[in-house]
Amino acid sequence: MPLPIVAIIGRPNVGKSTVVNRLAGVQEAIVYDEPGVTRDRTYKPAYWRDREFMVVDTGGLVFDDDTEFLPLIREQALTALAEASAAIFIVDGMTGPTGGDLEIAEWLRQQPVPVLVAVNKCESVEHGIMQAMEFWELGLGEPYPVSGIHGSGTGDLLDELLKLLPPQEDLVESDEIKVAIAGRPNVGKSSLLNAFVGSNRAIVSPISGTTRDAIDTLVERDGKTYRLIDTAGIRKKKSVEYGPEFFGINRAFKAIARADVVLFVLDAIDGVTEQDQKLAGRIEEEGRACVLIINKWDAIEKDNETIYEYERDIRSRLHFVDWAEMIFISAKTGQRVEKILDLVNVGAEQHRRRVTTSVINEVLEDAISWHTPPTTRGGRQGKIYYGTQVSTQPPSIALFVNDPDLFSDGYRRYIERQFRQSLGFTGTPLRLFWRGKKLRDLERTERTVNRATRVKTK
Repeated sequence: MPLPIVAIIGRPNVGKSTVVNRLAGVQEAIVYDEPGVTRDRTYKPAYWRDREFMVVDTGGLVFDDDTEFLPLIREQALTALAEASAAIFIVDGMTGPTGGDLEIAEWLRQQPVPVLVAVNKCESVEHGIMQAMEFWELGLGEPYPVSGIHGSGTGDLLDELLKLLPPQEDLVESDEIKVAIAGRPNVGKSSLLNAFVGSNRAIVSPISGTTRDAIDTLVERDGKTYRLIDTAGIRKKKSVEYGPEFFGINRAFKAIARADVVLFVLDAIDGVTEQDQKLAGRIEEEGRACVLIINKWDAIEKDNETIYEYERDIRSRLHFVDWAEMIFISAKTGQRVEKILDLVNVGAEQHRRRVTTSVINEVLEDAISWHTPPTTRGGRQGKIYYGTQVSTQPPSIALFVNDPDLFSDGYRRYIERQFRQSLGFTGTPLRLFWRGKKLRDLERTERTVNRATRVKTK
């Protein structure tokens, strides 16, 4: 059964994301001293005593202003309340009650959700009690003084919160597949997420940079659970100033690192840019499975050859991920969106795949019989003794040879192609480690294997 949800509500810049971080015990939401940094609703798992639940951060609520993203933020907050078992209304103990707080309190009284008032920025216990007393006028019950930064007072708040959650149910463990949706700004990542879930889960806007946090959404299909992670658009480093966008891009890179599969979204109108090429290299470097999503395909004038010309051009320019599956979609119309998860399943399965040593050596034997290792001018020839798979996510194979320096890059690529042709590994990078007989070669390769699998072990 799903975990109960607790919605975090409040004005801009009262410290909602800081409190979310404290309750969830992580530092993943963007915390920056600027109103409106959090726009979409962002889910994070939390627990207290023997209970698990989800906290959902929402954008700052302002009711008397309909400019920019504020109407969309209100819609996100209302959606969060609709699915929540309880809400925590965050107010600022340093400023005291404001007209905005009173407006939100009146709005919350109209919602069918129990509400707790948390008075944030009460770093001093003695002064915190006095600060909290001012918020009785909101008419929402006892205000609890807390400090999102230091954690003081959150225990009492959570004790009261547990009384509002539904009775504990046995949770069904699911082997979820983590899917990061990544790409440049404004290529349609949030639109794709909304097309998956059938609702405005993330704010969609033609303005670049709408999504700033990495946003998790759970989707179930055919008995499988997918954690979809929408990420901030990743621009060129030189174009990014320190602040919310800087933090959002760092979250996007972390989302790629913790994903099983990356949906790499490209704009069919713009084609492949230099930044897309760098992102492809990042995905391969992190060892993540990948599906190339060519979005806005409905906006392209086509004939019988168009799709083939596009695919050839994209694969030639994104050679880092030439092993990835490719699909042409329209997130706006929903065209082929339902087929994406089938490709995700393939990529995730191959990413976790393990092949026996005997099968690996059969492939090697066949490959060597067709194309023997090169011989140097001095008469030294490379020899491959045997191979074995040493890890998964991504699949990594160690090849034991007489001297790694005797194998050219071309021959190494040939061996990788033979593995892919014989064994598949569709949609996932494949690591080959060439281990020499010398002890220092063995030690050096072992360190390389450890670095390549570090993401998995985390």
